[in-house]
This record gives sequence, structure tokens and C-alpha cells, in this order.
Amino acid sequence: MLRATLKSLLARKLRLILSGLAVVLGVMFVSGSFVVTDTLNRTFDSIFADAFGATDVSVSAKPKIEVSEMEGEEVATPLPASAVDKIKTISGVRAATGRIDVDGARVIGSDGKVLTSQGPPRLGENWTGTDSLMELRSGRGPSAAGEIAVNANTAELAGLKLGDTVSVLTLEPKKQFTLVGIWGYTGGRDSIGGVQEVAFTTPVAQQLMLGQADSFSSVTVEAPDGVTPAALRDRVAAALGADYEVKTGEQLAEESADSIQAGLAFFNQILLGFAGVALFVGIFLILNTFSIIVAQRTKELALLRAMGASRRQVIGSVLVEAVMIGLIAAVLGLAAGVGAGAGLAALFGSFADLTLASIGVPLSAVISAFVVGLVVTVVAAVLPALRASRIAPVAAMQEVSIPDRPLTKLSVFGGAVLSAGAAMLGTGLFADLSGNATLWLILGGVLVSFIGVALLTPLISKPVISLLGRLFSWSLPGRLGRLNSGRNPRRTAITAAALMVGIALVTGVTVVMDSAKSSLKAQVAETIKAQILISGDQTSSRPPTFDPAVIDKATALPGVRAAAGLWSDMVMIDGKTAYVTAAKDLSVLAEAYGTTAAPLTDNQIAVDQAKADEQHWTVGRTVTIQGARGDPHTYTVSQIFAENALPGSVVLPNAAIKDFGVTQPSFGFVRLDDGVAVSSVLPQVKQLVADSPEVTATDSATFANDQAAQFDQVITMIQILLGLAILIAVLGVVNTLALSVLERTRELGLLRAVGLGRAQTMRMITVEAVVISVFGALLGVVVGAGIGTAVTRALKNDGITELILPWGRMGTYLALAALVGVVAAVVPAIRAARLNVLGAIAHD
Repeated sequence: MLRATLKSLLARKLRLILSGLAVVLGVMFVSGSFVVTDTLNRTFDSIFADAFGATDVSVSAKPKIEVSEMEGEEVATPLPASAVDKIKTISGVRAATGRIDVDGARVIGSDGKVLTSQGPPRLGENWTGTDSLMELRSGRGPSAAGEIAVNANTAELAGLKLGDTVSVLTLEPKKQFTLVGIWGYTGGRDSIGGVQEVAFTTPVAQQLMLGQADSFSSVTVEAPDGVTPAALRDRVAAALGADYEVKTGEQLAEESADSIQAGLAFFNQILLGFAGVALFVGIFLILNTFSIIVAQRTKELALLRAMGASRRQVIGSVLVEAVMIGLIAAVLGLAAGVGAGAGLAALFGSFADLTLASIGVPLSAVISAFVVGLVVTVVAAVLPALRASRIAPVAAMQEVSIPDRPLTKLSVFGGAVLSAGAAMLGTGLFADLSGNATLWLILGGVLVSFIGVALLTPLISKPVISLLGRLFSWSLPGRLGRLNSGRNPRRTAITAAALMVGIALVTGVTVVMDSAKSSLKAQVAETIKAQILISGDQTSSRPPTFDPAVIDKATALPGVRAAAGLWSDMVMIDGKTAYVTAAKDLSVLAEAYGTTAAPLTDNQIAVDQAKADEQHWTVGRTVTIQGARGDPHTYTVSQIFAENALPGSVVLPNAAIKDFGVTQPSFGFVRLDDGVAVSSVLPQVKQLVADSPEVTATDSATFANDQAAQFDQVITMIQILLGLAILIAVLGVVNTLALSVLERTRELGLLRAVGLGRAQTMRMITVEAVVISVFGALLGVVVGAGIGTAVTRALKNDGITELILPWGRMGTYLALAALVGVVAAVVPAIRAARLNVLGAIAHD
């Protein structure tokens, strides 16, 4: 039986290729995800090992606020210069050097634009000379207040050379310096991990990067010969006490790498999620392929049964074939995954300016490739295998194929599954659950709903396909194609369901994103009465800022009713992290924003109603707030305002700004007098921010459009990632048609014999493909719109108040589906047209 199975498998090589291609693509996505994250993990391990390789022990003050990687950059608490002197006196310390390494030094390039960063920090440092890792390429280190040195990476990105006047943004507005030195690192490297670095003299670095004199962000401690870094760490920690963090260079490298790996793990989960969608679609393809194969092998399997093969042996025969296909697909998919992972890693490396580690194949990639390849293929082959085992030896030998079974049981079961999926989805969207239960219920509900719709698809395929097919029934090939597409509802439904999944997910995301865009625009128009806004795009952990003097100058412009700046930061409120805003004068901010509020004293805060309800705060309640700098301060809740009436849910007074990590405003609002045209004031405000290149001034409509455009980027990214699932669905159409042509060889020969031309044959196959593709896309659009609508309604309390159905995009999806059908039909149509008429008629 095994030999017969293997011979049957090798005798149909085209079937083998078409069956395994979907699994290859799915395995490629899964294994590629592990390859890219493994490569990036080892890359960052190497980067941090280099960065801290020359550090024996580092001392820093405990941060006043601990934030996660997702919340932003942790603000360093300055160490007093006296701490350096104290460390030098500790037994076993050879040397102690006060260092300043703080993110937030933004160099303005020769083109007048700020150098952006898509990950690596932009460090402002104090010049302490070269070491075993760092080498001066040209010039010298800064020795005067108006001088700086930069690393070679920054010099190249900014187009700088020695002697240039360079503008730099820090905690203070733009300042100019003379470039006197450019350095690099051993091994010919221009940077470590793409970091941009600017070195000032120590007093200037203290002022611009820490905001206070005689202080450092850390102290590097050198151990003498014979003393290990761990032993020195323990001595220093014991001498300094609990207010300091004392770590070895190895510890710092490990902790930094771990924090990056947490983010990469999240990235890997996203990739694996999309890989799961691709594999889910692949199951439909494999299921359909094996169903057609079983139908084509009816006589062969019946003959085996007649010769004594048991039902178990027939099931085993089909599953062995599935295992062979799964193993081959796993090997090919793993190889393709290594290539895809290497490509993604290279793309990431060029995007973030990283020197990548060598591409490796982690054990997780190998195991996942074979597990996924085998499991997906075998699971998809189970039902066809069971169906094959039910073939009656004598009766089946008299039939060309297995007659299609009634759809009643399948439809009832599909309705029950769809109801269960809808119940899960509804519970996840509308019930108030804790932990990750909501997310898992929503994901599970979507998956189960897709399965339910797929099970119900055969029931609706005949009437819908008949209706769609009428569009092409104006000719004989069109009528034949229409009849062929509806002759086997199960096969057509499975093929269409594969395309439905990808289209439904894209449509659902588009509905949610377009609704969010429309809601955002409406909210901006309704709540922000300022006609001119000052803002910038945040490309790093630190927000874009501008000179506070801009607000004072804007207030003095003719026609300006009110102008206000907005500061923001993460703080600790009664021991919990929270995002807050601050204003110099709350009454002016309210006037510029479009409402009214009383000024705040130095010890008062204002909160919105939602925050007050959540924390059970009332007017007169006192709270303790710890900023990124300074000491804890007690504030009294003096005002509770309506939700969205002011920017932010907790607004602090002007006195709190000095304790923020970023002490410049990141937002500005300019409200004009009634009747004053925006066009008459906007150019003047733009001129005011000319020296703040991170931000720009725009009218409120442009601002809303710019903010909403970010949702389009999300849609594009999801379309790209789901493109693989849609590609697999297209392969499913090709596969179904190709196998169908083989199955209908004699029928096609007879049609050719009675006068159907080659071109007509090709049109018939093309119509069949287009009808199936459009049916799948139509189903996907309807299901996706339904899921998107449900999610949008569930997010009503989170700000998505409008429901927008993207009719234009949905129409585009249907048009593309028709094009997909035409492309998918090319190879099967050519094969059908080239059949030898006499040979096809004699085919059995």
C-alpha cells in the first residue's frame, strides 16, 4: 500500500507542486519570522556588548519615574558632581569619570532639517577623550563653550565637515556651535548601532542635556588590576547606598539587550499572527486539492478496496501523501524563510542604520517549519481521507467521480459555528472583561466566524454564482463558464472562502481605520477652536518641541485672540505612571482651545470628568505627583472639566514644567479674532517657528488631515502583510482550475469536438475563474464590513463615533478580484486549449 501511494504521488508531479505551494509560503512566513528576530537579537547583543565593553562599573541615580519601552524614554536623574569625588575615595577604585549620555541632542543638517532617527537615540555627551573603543578621525575634542564634536555617522547624515557652523536642539532652543572634531570606532565603524552623537564641553553638556550645573548622568568606574568588575560593583554599591544603581558593563549590556528583545518579541508575534492567517487560508487550498484528488482517484481507490485494502489503509494512503507533501513543503518553506528573514533583517538594518549580525537559523525556525508544514497539511487532508475511505469498491468503480452530497447537515453545522463565533466576538467587544480575555475572545470570535461563514458558503454559492455568472452569459463560453463554476458548490465554496479570509480582514481593518479617521477629523473640528496649530511628527521617543518664546510672539500678532503652548510628560500620580499636560496659564490655554477655565495656582491641577470618575477624585482631593526631575509635590484638584474640553486628562500648572523631562512645549494653539482670515496670520506664525525645524504651523483642517493620514499607513502595512494570504488564495484558484481541467479532460475534448474553439475554451475557463474570484471577494467584503462595523460600534466610547464604509476601496477589491481571476485562469486556460481532441475524448 505504501509503494502504491508513493508511485501515485510521483506520477502526478504537478499535483504535488500545487498542493505544497501554499504550505511552502505559510512555512516561509513562520520560519522567516524567527530568522529575522534571531538575527536582530544577536545584532543588538553585539551592539550593547561593544557599547559597554570598555565599562567595568557604571553608577547612576535611580530614575524618579520608571517607564516601559512602549511608554517612552526614561529620563536620567542627575548625579551631583560630589558623587564622583566620593566614588574616587572608595577602596579599589582606580579612576572615576563623570559622564553625560542623554538622548535628545538633535542636529540640524546642512539642508536645514533636523536629523531624524527611527530607533537609535540621538545622544548629547560631554567630551572625555578617546578610549580603547573610540578613535578620533579628524580634528580634536571640544575645549570651548561654542565647540562640538560629532561621530562620523552624524557628520555623514548631516553633511558636515570640520569648521562648519552647526545648529543643535537640546533642552533649550536652537544653539549654534563650531564643529572641531569627528570621531569613529574601532573596526572602521562610524557609530555603534546607528546612534547619532554630539559631544560638548562638560559645562555646556550639563546645561543643555541635564538642565543643571555640576551634575552627570552617570559615573564610569575603572577597576584596578586584580579586582573583578563584580567585586568593584559590590564595593561601590555598599559605599553609596540604596539611592544609586551600580552595575557592571556586562549587566548593562544584558539589560539593554533584554529591553530590545521584548520589543522584538512583540514584532515577532505580529509576524506570526499574519503567518497564521496565511496558513489558515492555506488549509482551504490543501483541503480543496485533496478533495479533487480523491475525486479523480475514485476508480484507483475503489480498485484498491476491491483488492483487499481496508478503510484504514485507504485513509493511511491519503495521509501518507499529505505527510510527504508536508515534509517537502517544510524543507522548501524553511529555505525560503531563511531568505525572507535575511531580506527583512537587511531592510530593518538599512532603515535603522545597523550593521547586522550573520544570518542564522535558530532551532525555533526549524521546529516550527516542520511542525507547521506537517500539521497544516495533515489536518487539511483528514476530511478528504475519510471521504476516500467511504468509497464502495464495486459501485465506485462504475462511477467517474463521487456524487456531491446534500448540504443540509453542513449548513446547519455552519450556522451553529457562525453563531458561536458571533457570540464570542460580541462578548469580547461589548463585555467588560479583565486581562487578555477580551483580546483572545475577539481573535477567537473572528476565527470561528470565518470557519462558520466558510461552512455556509456552499449553501449560498449556487444562487450568488448564478447571479454573478449572468454578467458573462452573453456568449456561449460565458454560459458554460457560469455553469461550470456552480456545478460543484463545495469545491467552489472552499476556493472562494480562501480569498474571502484575506479580503474580509483587509476590509474590516479599512472600515475601522476610515471610521477612526472620520471621527478624528470631526473631533478636531468640534473641540479645537484654534484655527492655527503648531506641531511636528514624532519620530523618536522624544516629542518635537519649539521655543516657548514663539507663543509670546504669536500672542502679539494682530488678529490673534489667544495663543498657548502645551507641555506633556509621563509622571507618577500617587505611585502610578500617568500621562499629563501642563500650561503656563490654563485660562489662556482654554481660550485658545475653545473653552473656558480658571487659572491654576502652583499647587492646583485640573482633571477631566472621565479621569475623576476613574480615580474617584472630587474637587479638593489632594494627589502626590512625581515628575521626571525634582521632588514629589502635592497638588489639589481645583477643577473638573468635561471630557475633551481641554487637551489631556490631567493638566498641571506652569510651576510643574521645570520638573518635566522635556521643558519646551510640543504643541501650540493659536486662536484668531472673529472675522480674521487664517491666510493673513498663518504665514506670520510659520515665520515664528522657522528657527524650530522640528515643528510647523498649519491650519486646523490640514492638521486633522495629517493626523488622519497615519491611519492610511496602518492600512497599507496590513494590506502588505495580508498580501501573502491573498496570494495563497489566488494559488487556490489556479490549483482548483488546473485540477478541474485534468478532471474534465474528456468533457473538454467532447466540447472541442463539437465545435468549441481554442479561444472559446480559454474564455470559458477564464469566466469560471473570474466568477469564483469575484464571489470570494464579494463574500469577503460583506463579512469584513460586518466585522468592521461591529468593532467600530464597540469602540464608540473610545472616540470612534462615526461609521464609515469605504465603498471606493471595497469596489476596488472587487475589481482586483476580477483581475485576479483573469490572471489565475491563464495557465489552466492555455492547458485546456492545447488538449489533443482525440486523446482527450479517449481519456479515462
